[in-house]
Amino acid sequence: MNEIKEINIYRDTPIRYLGYANEIGEAFRPIIPHSIVWFSYTVASGYVLADTINSGFNTYSNSVTTKSKNVLLSMTDTLLWQSFASVIIPGYTINRVCAAVQFIQKKSNNTHLKSRWIPTLIGLATIPIIIHPIDNLVEEIMNITYRKWIRYYPK
Repeated sequence: MNEIKEINIYRDTPIRYLGYANEIGEAFRPIIPHSIVWFSYTVASGYVLADTINSGFNTYSNSVTTKSKNVLLSMTDTLLWQSFASVIIPGYTINRVCAAVQFIQKKSNNTHLKSRWIPTLIGLATIPIIIHPIDNLVEEIMNITYRKWIRYYPK
């Protein structure tokens, strides 16, 4: 019999990309006001909080016993995973990629490489490349650290 897989709208649909709003902000950092970059972090953080609350609600709705404990574990797991996989690691990565491109631009004598758009375009091109490796890395690190310590592994 075929089992119907439950879809998590925060991880299995395009809504997932709201978590990467800050990477887009970081890619555009060289050409936009920093206030817009910080706003992109607000969008990404809102996504993280929405997924965390949704995770707690779903766990509460599906738990028969130890509801409070399972809700707390589910929400902290989601908050940690999303914070690292969607905001902290990818944001830092794109920031450093763009900074490296700007460093190379400053050292270069080639005027064609001096465009303000080059770091942004390279930053944007980097985002799809880093998404899945970072998600998988965070998943594995959480499995061998936090989840192992608390003995809680979400579905």
